[in-house]
Amino acid sequence: MARLSYRLEAGRAYPLGASWDGLGVNFALFSAHATRVELCLFDARGRREVARVDLPAYTDEVWHGYLPNARPGLVYGYRVHGPYDPAAGHRFNPHKLLLDPYAKKLIGTLRWVDALFGYRVGSPRADLSLDRRDSAAAMPKAVVVDESFNWGEDRAPRVPWSDTVIYEAHLRGLTRLHPGLPPHERGTFAALGSPVVIDHLRRLGITAVELLPVQAFLQDRFLVSRNLSNYWGYSTLAYFAPEPRYLAGTSLDEIRATVRRLHTAGIEVILDVVYNHTCEGNELGPTLSWRGCDNASYYRLLPDAPRRYINDTGCGNTLDVSHAPVLQMVMDSLRYWATAFRVDGFRFDLGATLGREAHGFDPESGFFRTIRQDPLLAHLKLISEPWDLGPGGYQLGNHPPGFAEWNDRFRDGVRRYWRGDAGTRGEFAARLAGSADLFDRHGREPSASVNFVAAHDGFTLHDLVSYAERHNEANGEDNRDGHAENLSANWGAEGPTEDEAITALRERVKHAMLATLYLAAGTPMLLAGDEACRTQGGNNNAYCQDNEISWYDWEAAATPAARALTDFVARLVALRRRFPMLRSDRFHHGAPVAGSDLEDIAWFDVSAEPLSQEAWHDAEARALTLRRADADGDGAIDVLALLSNPTAEEIEFTLPKPEASWTTLVDSAEPEVPEHDIEGMRVRVGARALVLAYARIASPIE
Repeated sequence: MARLSYRLEAGRAYPLGASWDGLGVNFALFSAHATRVELCLFDARGRREVARVDLPAYTDEVWHGYLPNARPGLVYGYRVHGPYDPAAGHRFNPHKLLLDPYAKKLIGTLRWVDALFGYRVGSPRADLSLDRRDSAAAMPKAVVVDESFNWGEDRAPRVPWSDTVIYEAHLRGLTRLHPGLPPHERGTFAALGSPVVIDHLRRLGITAVELLPVQAFLQDRFLVSRNLSNYWGYSTLAYFAPEPRYLAGTSLDEIRATVRRLHTAGIEVILDVVYNHTCEGNELGPTLSWRGCDNASYYRLLPDAPRRYINDTGCGNTLDVSHAPVLQMVMDSLRYWATAFRVDGFRFDLGATLGREAHGFDPESGFFRTIRQDPLLAHLKLISEPWDLGPGGYQLGNHPPGFAEWNDRFRDGVRRYWRGDAGTRGEFAARLAGSADLFDRHGREPSASVNFVAAHDGFTLHDLVSYAERHNEANGEDNRDGHAENLSANWGAEGPTEDEAITALRERVKHAMLATLYLAAGTPMLLAGDEACRTQGGNNNAYCQDNEISWYDWEAAATPAARALTDFVARLVALRRRFPMLRSDRFHHGAPVAGSDLEDIAWFDVSAEPLSQEAWHDAEARALTLRRADADGDGAIDVLALLSNPTAEEIEFTLPKPEASWTTLVDSAEPEVPEHDIEGMRVRVGARALVLAYARIASPIE
């Protein structure tokens, strides 16, 4: 093997990052305002700097150089020279070792010391001062990687949106306590790809697992000082590198093997990604990567005071995705995960931020236009969290075609309805129908509404019916963090109880909400563990709890109550798969079906009378019947009636026409009772419960 001389050739300005071509490594770093860039090379453990050389060429705002004979495994970082002038938006400090924004693998962990900051911590001049201490010893470093992998016969499942059933999970939390996995694999990609986990997902009928951030992220200093940790991962340190703790070994092929196994099982992988801000925070944050590479280019700064950051994200800074090189970094990162690891889609945290231009949110922004025309990315599953904290930040329903959106209106409407709140029938009906009021435009389909009752941010489903108040004391913020209003109810006791009546009522409400989730039009998303009574003890903001508070309790999931709930979810998903009406790819507005006197969707009261405008506005009326009808390929008509009773008393419903032989497919009050025929046209629906009934009739109806 040829000896490494550390003498750089000019190399190429593209691609950005460190790229091995079999004969050496090309390094390329964007910086529009730097005056000099030094490449720092380290020993294999990243502890000792062995060479420091200038990148010799500068082309189109990209610094670049080529190191002959360098190979994968080479450890490196950058020192970037330029003006240190925070008042003008520039924060170059060559005393700080920087991660390559395109780093694909990390070695070492960040150790919190004041040398990580570009200014002198505690100085009266704050960030206007300059810190000259070397930060290298406290910094993780980048590692050059070999991206070859034998994908064999891997094929992306390409599950249609209308058939998609999402499972939102934390990679580490899902498997950390699984007794059937080797201890060293628990909490890693290897565990996610294990047969025991895949079998559980298949049992539920899951078609896509949506993972909380797996890109490398920072353990924030304020959390470390409290002996807590950044568990959720919404503080990105490297957009191309996986979080090192999520690997059981050292090879990135572990991720590829897991994706391949999930694909073989027909399960897609969607990554929750955070391109709205970085871990560097505001002007008082550390200098770890982008800030030291070119602060004024990467971040959105206040026009009249560029020392300060625009903070539409609530996290201290906002990436300037409207700036071409930053947009390129985001797109390159997305393409990398989609090609190097073959993931099937992305969920964009605070997606409204990504659509911001100088004038505010714009569905025709550069980000949306670029991703929609990309021949690879445009065909993946794209999901936006349609809000941020900036002006006009709530943009539910306003994203462009090709994007699905988390629908918090569904979450809140379902919670209010089953809590028994007044005046909720109309809102509940709109959410059952796929939120056409929000999404029925530009050819978008009901699947654009990602429906959920619970997600990682907030109460679990079990806690939603067990706590009226948040209980976040373990977070160390005097229970002031997290949402104060959760639209929850404890049904008679706060937290765990031995009262069997309260426990039974809680289970009944859980079953009703789960049934609503899977029987509504749109894309259902289940929070991991909600199928197995997972509790966080009332903590509705467990972002810093990397422990039993947040982890999936597989032992508790084996209890009879948890297993019964899991069976119920699997039954609901099977019903959704069985009846195309429950996963329709079009919105329904009461159009006639196959020349019959039935409409594709209709609404009734408990007496099977069509709801009048007056009835819709009756705040005290809560019970509701939704009838769907659709012609099948054999000339018959399938009819489904969803009878919902959120009240405290049993109600006798009259089934709407047609007068036919009806079958109860599922009763959330009696989830273990199998399908059975209904005598006549009347059905008793228990308190806080719903019933799905089915009839099949010949067409046309006379």
